[in-house]
Amino acid sequence: MASTGARLAAPDQPGVIGIALAAVLTAVLAQGSWQWFATYIGATLLAVIFSYYRLPTCAPGLRSAYARNLAAYSLVVGLCLAIALAPMLQRWAWLFPMPGTRDRCVAVGDYASIRAEAELANLAGRDGAALARAQEVQSHEAVADCLSATTTLWLPVYAVGAAVVVGLGSWLIDRARGSGSGSGSAVNVPG
Repeated sequence: MASTGARLAAPDQPGVIGIALAAVLTAVLAQGSWQWFATYIGATLLAVIFSYYRLPTCAPGLRSAYARNLAAYSLVVGLCLAIALAPMLQRWAWLFPMPGTRDRCVAVGDYASIRAEAELANLAGRDGAALARAQEVQSHEAVADCLSATTTLWLPVYAVGAAVVVGLGSWLIDRARGSGSGSGSAVNVPG
């Protein structure tokens, strides 16, 4: 039988583990280009976390239940944010510049276009429009796959960065709440 203190130290919210598992499965099972459905999945998981998960009361010490829960909460939120942002990171250079990589992906697309032309050389004399379309499709797929692979490689960096920001923000908010609740109790009224 668990003591009351142990029950208060660790909240009974195993759902965060399920959310983390769902996020990991989404990232692992993503094949090819990151699609916009990943944004929906990430946003849905974030909504579930923010609606149903509450951190325990702020407690000092790195070994406290609060510190462990804050770390898990921050890492899961970071993972969900990375999944939600993955399609945008892949498509928008201003959000995720990937210096040098985007240029290399365009070169991969050019190579795929040349390969398609070589593979379909017998179409060149009969239907130039079909050949041009096949080259365009092959080039687009090669560029999308290249950008997707690079985005996937960089997602952990974004996830950890988001986790650090979320963890620090949550800790600061909890500290402010803790100090704000105690400040109004000792008011001296002259008179």
